Amino acid sequence: MDTPRDIGTFVVWDYVVFAGMLVISAVIGIYYAFAGGGQQTSKDFLMGGRRMTAVPVALSLTASFMSAVTVLGTPSEVYRFGAIFSIFAFTYFFVVVISAEVFLPVFYKLGITSTYEYLELRFNKCVRLCGTVLFIIQTILYTGIVIYAPALALNQVTGFDLWGAVVATGVVCTFYCTLGGLKAVIWTDVFQVGIMVAGFASVIIRAAVIQGGISTILNDAYNGGRLNFWNFNPNPLQRHTFWTIIIGGTFTWTSIYGVNQSQVQRYISCKSRFQAKLSLYINLVGLWAILTCSVLCGLALYSRYRDCDPWTANKVSAPDQLMPYLVLDILQDYPGLPGLFVACAYSGTLSTVSSSINALAAVTVEDLIKPYFRSLSEKSLSWISQGMSVLYGALCIGMAALASLMGALLQAALSIFGMVGGPLMGLFALGILVPFANSMGALVGLMAGFVISLWVGIGAQIYPPLPERTMPLHLDIYGCNSTYNETNLMTTTERPFTTSVFQIHNVQRTPLMDNWYSLSYLYFSTVGTLVTLLAGILVSLSTGGRKQNLDPRYILTKEDFLSNFDIFKKKKHVLSYKSHPVEDGGTDNPAFNHIELNFPDQSGKSNGTHL
Repeated sequence: MDTPRDIGTFVVWDYVVFAGMLVISAVIGIYYAFAGGGQQTSKDFLMGGRRMTAVPVALSLTASFMSAVTVLGTPSEVYRFGAIFSIFAFTYFFVVVISAEVFLPVFYKLGITSTYEYLELRFNKCVRLCGTVLFIIQTILYTGIVIYAPALALNQVTGFDLWGAVVATGVVCTFYCTLGGLKAVIWTDVFQVGIMVAGFASVIIRAAVIQGGISTILNDAYNGGRLNFWNFNPNPLQRHTFWTIIIGGTFTWTSIYGVNQSQVQRYISCKSRFQAKLSLYINLVGLWAILTCSVLCGLALYSRYRDCDPWTANKVSAPDQLMPYLVLDILQDYPGLPGLFVACAYSGTLSTVSSSINALAAVTVEDLIKPYFRSLSEKSLSWISQGMSVLYGALCIGMAALASLMGALLQAALSIFGMVGGPLMGLFALGILVPFANSMGALVGLMAGFVISLWVGIGAQIYPPLPERTMPLHLDIYGCNSTYNETNLMTTTERPFTTSVFQIHNVQRTPLMDNWYSLSYLYFSTVGTLVTLLAGILVSLSTGGRKQNLDPRYILTKEDFLSNFDIFKKKKHVLSYKSHPVEDGGTDNPAFNHIELNFPDQSGKSNGTHL
């Protein structure tokens, strides 16, 4: 194994590879803008005309989660806190099952474009508006972080131009979202997943070659205490333990997979409910693959720098930059490969941002424009959707400028999702699982959940938890053949974790800070969801929620689960699903028709479900 030497820099080929990735993404957008007669209706633009099949949708679902925050954040997470992160493999399994069996059946049989439409059908307009506004704020904030994060990390290591990168990604994204709609978003995601796997693979293979095989990497990791899989400490204040990851992680990710518009919009765009479920289960395999890759990258990082940590030795200024540093260190003799890795990080960004832009456009058109301007034609709605895409693209670039003022990324991103996603998921869970919940309960529950999770989240940003809660593992720099004076050789890792603007230093720790604000960031979402559910149930019961009569289509019924097995009973029936009209409320899957015919349809007509 050769000793780490000066790292390389970006060369022309790297820029060529990176530009190639942007160009191909843009071309896919142009293709879908004109293929098949273009985007005639807003439904075509926002839902791909509900004609997608499972595999591209599954890859697309995988891509939007694997933003650059994953590509750069997870390996450094594993490097600093050990491989316990891989327990997320179990979490992903639970998340996918819950999304496919609880949330998907209800959304699919109602055939809605925006998940918030459901809130109006089940509760009332006011609840729908609250949900929509929360979602728009959350997504714009998150997207800003997603655009800015990788640009910063890559800029500081590779000298890749910061604002050039931010604006280029923003513009390309907005471009293909505006031209090609959801179809372009899904197919560019498929391409970008390919790039991401290629980028990860090049790093892992090269690292394994340099370090002398995967077994050496695992040995080093084992000796450095990095293979800490089994931490069953039930204390909810520890940042990552088996329980926080399984319980907290499941809530956090379900709020993204089950009810987040950017995800739901995709699996609803599948052509049958079977395809939609299939896409979620295939996506699980994709999630596992990416998780494995990023954990391996983190262990490779440790194996390479176990006796000379670049972060403590001040070669990089933030943990997010470790991954690009490694890439330039080991791939510098291969022109084009560092570019491939940067393309990998950015395609993560592009896929996340494009899905956010498309989802924001869908929500705005369906929830804020359609209900109030009834007279608009499909053609003009399609134009408005495109205009919205441009507007939100610009807003997200603006947010990226703001994000440049905010602190550590992975945590910030996940805590935004936790703080807003938790209460929203609680709201949908109330609607789908609690038959007696009413709109009063929903509103009070949402407010309560939101206030409490904001309180924890903001408290944790201002007074970050102590190192014994986050438990960073030991990093050494004795192997750095450097000319520092001896005072600098701190072999400890007590570096500050967050560098948030709001942080208050040297403050007297109170019990409130040490217990409530030190809650593991994965539990923010859990707290939000449970508070919303509890408050919602109590208020609904006390305001006569049991007396309302409810259309059974709006809640999860026994039939929804049993119809999973229809595919075995009605083989010939399923094959002919094209014979059913697709327009009537999205029931183009005959598995539902024999159930839904039992209900008199007055309630549907009066609520305006059949748009």
